Amino acid sequence: MQMVISPAKSLDFTTPAAIATASMPPLLDRSSTLVRLLSRKSPQDLSALMGISDTLAHLNVARFAQWHPDYAAPEAKQAVFAFNGDVYDGLDAASLDHPTLDWLQTRLNILSGLYGILRPLDLILPYRLEMGTRLANPAGANLYAYWGDTLTSLLNERLAADDSPVVVNLASDEYFKSVRPKKLSAPVWTPVFQDSKEGGPYKIVSFWAKRARGLMVRWIAEHRITRPEALRDFDSDGYRHCAAASDGTTLVFRREHASR
Repeated sequence: MQMVISPAKSLDFTTPAAIATASMPPLLDRSSTLVRLLSRKSPQDLSALMGISDTLAHLNVARFAQWHPDYAAPEAKQAVFAFNGDVYDGLDAASLDHPTLDWLQTRLNILSGLYGILRPLDLILPYRLEMGTRLANPAGANLYAYWGDTLTSLLNERLAADDSPVVVNLASDEYFKSVRPKKLSAPVWTPVFQDSKEGGPYKIVSFWAKRARGLMVRWIAEHRITRPEALRDFDSDGYRHCAAASDGTTLVFRREHASR
């Protein structure tokens, strides 16, 4: 089983990593090509390209100018500890024990606009580059064209090593578009998380859904889940599988918030 999640815009390079064990991203040569393109951009160019503030644009111009492929700790940090967003709040990797982190290392894939695919303990430098960015490059007009079949091929290599090859899609639509599901060598199971407030209709609430994706990654790791059928037993933070709303490999989990 291979899980796929998105990265986070926010980063934490201040808090020390929970463990020293680290690995390097497998596609650094392709990352270097992107950095060369981005390092030619002015702050104004980056602001327009990424839709970010002038302050963030200047910060990322400096980041790309300083980026180099031979980096190491302490300037770099493992991806699962560096990303700081709703998914990673739910995952709370820093509180996982070492055997569980080792288990995740071979089963969790973090999609990235700059790095392509990261394992949890792959070292990264601070950056900002969302997968949906329309950065012109030798392969086309955007990052989807740039990464092409590369990410799918790498996922297929990892699936080939699994006893039960399946992809659990816990990524956003923006990031999962970088993978080509029809070319994957395994079926894709997609959990969907819905919330209801005070008896109202069930709907996807972005903040809660992102956090629930991280909770599911943590639950899978802690229970050493290897078969997708077992995902129906997920019950963290009040979520329960709803068979009536689910369809085939799309599993709907619902939670009702108590009225105050």
